[in-house]
Parts: sequence; structure tokens; C-alpha cells
Amino acid sequence: MKTRFFAAGIMTAMLALAIATTQAMAQQISSSNPDAVKAGAYKVEPFHTQIGFSISHFGFTHFSGLFSGASGTLQYDPANVSASKLDVSVPVQSVLTTVPPLNEELKGEQWFDTAKFQTATFTSTKVTSTGKGTVTIVGDLTLHGVTKPVTLKAHLVGSGVNPLDKAFTAGFEATGTIKRSDFGITQFLPLLGDEVHLTIAGAFELQQ
Repeated sequence: MKTRFFAAGIMTAMLALAIATTQAMAQQISSSNPDAVKAGAYKVEPFHTQIGFSISHFGFTHFSGLFSGASGTLQYDPANVSASKLDVSVPVQSVLTTVPPLNEELKGEQWFDTAKFQTATFTSTKVTSTGKGTVTIVGDLTLHGVTKPVTLKAHLVGSGVNPLDKAFTAGFEATGTIKRSDFGITQFLPLLGDEVHLTIAGAFELQQ
């Protein structure tokens, strides 16, 4: 019995050491210091950019899904954040949930109608610094053929050279809330929530 406890203790210690080592390596690769972000023109890195959404499901749960395959550009200068400019486009057909039949339903006419409205776009109109590495982004969101102003709150996650492709990368996280009825998506209202909570992971690569 003591041998098993001793072995378990060793395994736990090794696991903790591995986690600590991995975290330390990640910190060496990227920096959360806003001043470390290089100024310039960035391009969306689509493989690690995700637009997550969640709505109330009959008041029982907050049901989530995501969009992927984004493209676009970011003009960013940490010394002049208010001059930043963000343009992003996302294929709506990329919508994904944990329910395969629902994925296809969401692409249909009663929801996103992706045959008619293939992309969603966001273009910033104003960027305001709210602190060290945090900003408020106001912009125009076009979804389902409707354009409405949307406000996002964003913060820097980290920046540095990606060890795999050697590209200088800056990553941000943004949150916001929209009403789907504002964009003409009214299926099953009010049983399913009107408010859609957005959580966005944005990765951008500096263009040389």
C-alpha cells in the first residue's frame, strides 16, 4: 500500500513539474506586455481564430457553438491604439455545434440562410484604449444581410514569434453581446434566447 502511495506521489510531482515547465515555455514564447506588440499590418491567422457564441436554451442551459475560417486584417500600433483598424470576414457556413443535425438546420432559411448570406463581416469604426492592453472596439457587424453597430471589449492575450511558422503573432480575446432579432434571425423567439453572447479568440500574424 505504501509503495502505491509513494508511486502515486512521484507521478503527481512529475505531472506538476511538467505543467509548470510547459507554462514557463509558453511564457518564454509570448509576452502579455502590450508594449511588446510590434506595430504594423497584421493578417488574421484563421486556424487559431474562433468566434464563439452562446444563447439561452429554453432557460435550461447556455448552448454554445462557434464559427471558424476567418480572414481579414488588423492595423495596430501600441503607441497609437486609437488609430487601429480591424476588418474581419467569417464564412457563416462554418457554424459548428455539438449536434450535427443542428449544424445543418442553422444553415437553413429559418436561421442564417447561408445560401443567400454567405459571410458575416465586422469593420471597426472606433477603437478606444481603456487600460494597459485593453480596448473597446466599436464597429459595424453585417450578419444575415443586416448591418448594425456592435461594441466589443478586447484585451491582449500575448504576442511573440510563433515557434512553428516563425511569424510574429499577436493574440487577443474579445467579448460582446448582440440580439439576433436585430439581424432578422427570429426563429423560436422567445423560447430560445434573443441575446447572443460572443467570445472571440483572434490570432493575427504580422505581415513583412
